[in-house]
Amino acid sequence: MLTRTKTIAAIGAAALAGGGAGAGVYAALDSPAPQQAAASTTREPAALTSSTLSVNQIYKQAGPGTVEITSTTPSTSSGSQSPFPFGRGGQGGESQAQGSGFVFDTAGHIVTNEHVVDGASSFKVRFQSGKTVTATLVGSDPSTDLAVLKVDVPSSDLHPIALGDSSQVEVGDGVVAIGSPFGLEESVTSGIVSALNRKIEAPNQFTIDGAIQTDAAINHGNSGGPLLDLDGKLIGVNAQIDSESGGNDGVGFAIPSDTVKSIAAKLIASGSVQHAYLGVGIQPGTNGVAVTQVNAGTPAADAGLKVGDTITKLDGKSVDADELRAAIDAKQPGDTVTVTYERDGQSHTTQVKLGSRPS
Repeated sequence: MLTRTKTIAAIGAAALAGGGAGAGVYAALDSPAPQQAAASTTREPAALTSSTLSVNQIYKQAGPGTVEITSTTPSTSSGSQSPFPFGRGGQGGESQAQGSGFVFDTAGHIVTNEHVVDGASSFKVRFQSGKTVTATLVGSDPSTDLAVLKVDVPSSDLHPIALGDSSQVEVGDGVVAIGSPFGLEESVTSGIVSALNRKIEAPNQFTIDGAIQTDAAINHGNSGGPLLDLDGKLIGVNAQIDSESGGNDGVGFAIPSDTVKSIAAKLIASGSVQHAYLGVGIQPGTNGVAVTQVNAGTPAADAGLKVGDTITKLDGKSVDADELRAAIDAKQPGDTVTVTYERDGQSHTTQVKLGSRPS
C-alpha cells in the first residue's frame, strides 16, 4: 500500500482511515508512458451517445459495469507489514480489504489497481446486482498500479465500460467517480478535472506519468474504480489521494485510460508487462537532466554513469527530465540507446543496453 506523509495515499482498502509511513518520490527513468495496445480480447461496451449525460444517467449506464473487490490476505507475522494497512479483520488468521474495479470486456476480465490485489491469496467480485463470485488473478503491473482479474460468469452479467481517450481530456471537464469508499458499494460522486499530467508514485516506487487530478470525492475503497467523463466513458482508474487528513481533501489522482488500455491488453495477453529500465534517479538540471542516483548492477552503472553526471541527449536528441523518461518508456528491454552526458565540464557519450525494470 502506497502512502506519503501529507501527500499521496493509495486508496485500496475500505474499513479504517489512516496513513502509513512516508516514502519519498523516486523519479527513475522508468515511468509508464501510454503504449500501443495489443489486440487480445473482444470488448463489447454498451452503446454510448455523443451527448453529455447527467450524473444520474452516467450512474445508470456505468453502475452495472462497476464492481466491488474483496481481497483476502493470509495474516503476516508481527514483524511484517500488511499490504492493506486500512483493511479490516477477517476470519481464521486472514485479513480482508475492499477496493473497486470495472468490467473490461465480455470475456470476464475485471480491471483494478495492483495495490488492491497485491499479496492477496483470493478475491471476490460483487456486481451491482448483488451477485458475488470468486475471481482469479490474470496479472498485475506494479509499475502502473494496474491489475486484471477474471470471473467466470455468463456474458449477460457483464457490462463493460467503454474506454475514452484520456489524451483528449481537458482541465475543467466534468467527471464522475463510482466505487466502494469504506465498503459503501455503488457510491457515486462528481467533480471536474483539476489538472493533467501529474506524476504519482507507483507501488514499486517508480513514477507514473500523466495522472489525471480531480476534485471528485474519492476515499479508501475507491481504488480501481472508474473515473468517467460526461459521456459515460472511462478516462481514468482512481488510484490515489493527496490528503493531510487521510480522507478526501478534494485532491485525487487517476491513471489515464490510454495507459489502462495498453497495460490491460498486455496483462490479458501474457499475464505480465515488461518495462525498459536504465536504473538511475533523476531531477531537472541546469543544462539537462541531473543524475541523482545510480543503482549498482543496472544498465546505467554498467555503462559508467555516475551520480553528478548531467544527461544532455538521448540518441542524439536533447532531452529534459520528462522527455528522457518518456523516451526510455518508449523502448523495450534489450534495446540499446546512446546517452550523451556531461561530467566535470566535459561531454561524453556511452552506449547503454536497457534492462527490464525490477518489480
